[in-house]
Amino acid sequence: METIMNYLDNMFATLPKTKQMKAIKEDIFSNMEDKYNELKRSGKSENEAVGIVISEFGNIDELKREFDIDLNEEKEDLPSLTETEVNNYFKENKKNSMLIGAGVILCLLGVSLLILIPQLVSDGYITGFLDGGDRLLIPFFILIAIATGMFTYAGMRMGFGKYRSIDKRFELPLYLRKSIEIKNETFHPTYTLSVIVGVVLSILSPITLFIESTITGTASNYGVVFQLFIISIAVYIFVYFGWIKMSYDALLKIGRHSKINK
Repeated sequence: METIMNYLDNMFATLPKTKQMKAIKEDIFSNMEDKYNELKRSGKSENEAVGIVISEFGNIDELKREFDIDLNEEKEDLPSLTETEVNNYFKENKKNSMLIGAGVILCLLGVSLLILIPQLVSDGYITGFLDGGDRLLIPFFILIAIATGMFTYAGMRMGFGKYRSIDKRFELPLYLRKSIEIKNETFHPTYTLSVIVGVVLSILSPITLFIESTITGTASNYGVVFQLFIISIAVYIFVYFGWIKMSYDALLKIGRHSKINK
C-alpha cells in the first residue's frame, strides 16, 4: 500500500491544494485500497495487485479532464458549497422560473385581451366601460405592469441574492458533485419530455384557427386568443424546466456554464 500512496502523492503533487482536491484524493485512495485488498484476497501477489490498481485508476491527465482543472490558474482555496446551500439554490431557482413563466403568461394574456375584448364587444357580449376607445388598453397595461414587476423581482433575486456566487467561482465536495450528477441524469428524461411537449404545443397551436373556422365559417379572433393561450402554456414549460436544467449546468459547470464557454 505504501507504493500506491506514493503514486497518489506524486499524482496530486502538481494539482491545486484545495479542499476539493483533498477530498478527491481521499476518495480515490479509499477505492484503490478496496481494490488492492480484493486482489490480494483473490491470490494476487503484492506487485501484481499494486500494478493492477495503478493501471485501473487512470492518470493525472484523465483526472484534470474529469474535474476541469487548469494548472495555469492561481492556486486558491475557493468557497465550498454545502448540501443545504445547493438545495436552497434549487428552490430559489424554481421560484424564479415560476415568476418568469407566470409573467410571460400575463404578457400573452394582455395581448389576448386586446384581441378578445373588441370581439366580445362586437358580438354584443360586453357593453359599458370597456366598450370602445382607449379604455381597451387598460387591462393590457395592468397585466403588463404586473408581469414587469414579476420580471424585475425575479431578476433582483438572481442578481443580488445570496446564491449569486454560484454563477462565479466555487467548489463542490466530491460526494455532493456525484449526487448532483446523478440527479441531473435522472432529470434529463423529464427535461427532454418537457421540450418535446412545448414544441408540439407550439406547432399544434394554429389548429385552433382551423377549428374556429370550421365552427363559424371564418377564422374568428377567438381562435387567435386560444392559440396565444396554448403558446403561453408552451412557453411556461420551456421556462420552468429550462431553468431547472440551467441550475444543474451551473452547479456542475457544464453546457454554457463550462469554463471554455464562459
